Amino acid sequence: MLDQVMARVAGRFARVEPRAAARAFVTGLLSGLERKNCWSLAEHAGHRRPDAMQRLLRSARWDADAIRDDLRGLVVEHLGHSDGVLIVDETGFLKKGVHSAGVQRQYSGTAGRIENCQIGVFLAYASPHGRALIDRRLYLPKDTWCANEQRRRQAGIPEQTAFATKPQLAREMIVAALDAGTPADWVTADEVYGQDPTLRTELEARGVGYVLAVSCDTRVRINDGRTRIRADTAAAHLPDSAWQHRSAGSGAKGPRVYRWAWIALNGDGQRRQLLIRRNTTTGERAFYLCFTPSRCRWPPS
Repeated sequence: MLDQVMARVAGRFARVEPRAAARAFVTGLLSGLERKNCWSLAEHAGHRRPDAMQRLLRSARWDADAIRDDLRGLVVEHLGHSDGVLIVDETGFLKKGVHSAGVQRQYSGTAGRIENCQIGVFLAYASPHGRALIDRRLYLPKDTWCANEQRRRQAGIPEQTAFATKPQLAREMIVAALDAGTPADWVTADEVYGQDPTLRTELEARGVGYVLAVSCDTRVRINDGRTRIRADTAAAHLPDSAWQHRSAGSGAKGPRVYRWAWIALNGDGQRRQLLIRRNTTTGERAFYLCFTPSRCRWPPS
């Protein structure tokens, strides 16, 4: 498979040296190495020094976005399905220094606390055939990076790069994937992205369904749009008969079974819903705003 991938992207490298370094780099990333940095990846490739790996990342001429497009096309060829789902999530990369692009003390979900780190926003594609990452964006904090011209220049950040929120970065990736013909009927993301009304509007305009986490104090409209109420208040008024036991699949600790309920919103033919998940042990609840495309049957059986 690696041969197929490298053949697909070979033309994106201006010279043979960075192309060979890229292959060795990816081979190392796929290996069982405990630590994966330029030194360890170079040793894994049989290089005496990490110079080739470092040049690949710092100064070699290659088109990362074009390679991203090539790989997304490859993913669609192998995993594409009409029931495909686009999944947005972020991860933190812990750092010790202050020179890596976008690094600052900020909350990292990976660490579960505020750390000195970079934040990457990622887009994954999942279907009955498998799953893979298809896009990425680096989050650049507004004050410490986007407004600091000298720091941006030292980190090699292009001058035209403007500040974008994490939801904006997510929208860019989703729109690019859909415009490229990625078959996806649904988008899902956590609360950071679910709170963004512009993302929801964009998806509805495209007829793409979504299941987006929101906070408990999100206001929703019920009773044919006549009543505006907090999500947790609406859930508290549901009768016991409204809840169903459903599996959310297997997790690291075994089966994940929750109680679920839904409430139709806005009086729009039941195309928008508030989905509530309740932990069967603790009673803790999670809330999701949903939009069902007209081509999908609702409510599900």
